[in-house]
Amino acid sequence: MSRTKIPKPLAFEWDEHNKEKNWVKHQVDYKECEQAFKNKPQAIFEDLIHSRTESRYTLLSFTDNKRYLFISFTIRAQKIRIISARDQDKKERRIYEESKK
Repeated sequence: MSRTKIPKPLAFEWDEHNKEKNWVKHQVDYKECEQAFKNKPQAIFEDLIHSRTESRYTLLSFTDNKRYLFISFTIRAQKIRIISARDQDKKERRIYEESKK
């Protein structure tokens, strides 16, 4: 697990295409993504496979309605930029639960 520091204060930079894509493909609203970054506990991993031109990360967390999300993101100019968001699969949920111990 990475010790990536999430910028404080928490700020987001939204790409309108990704915002819409996350809703159409996965029915994940941008507000749910923001909630997942505020809720604890959370697990953050560096995504070495997709980090080609910039560092990318994965967040495993949950919304205020206890929806468990997998969020791919990057940090630009001290702002979180969501790349993709979807429900956690069984393996990711297990990893998330293990990370809380």
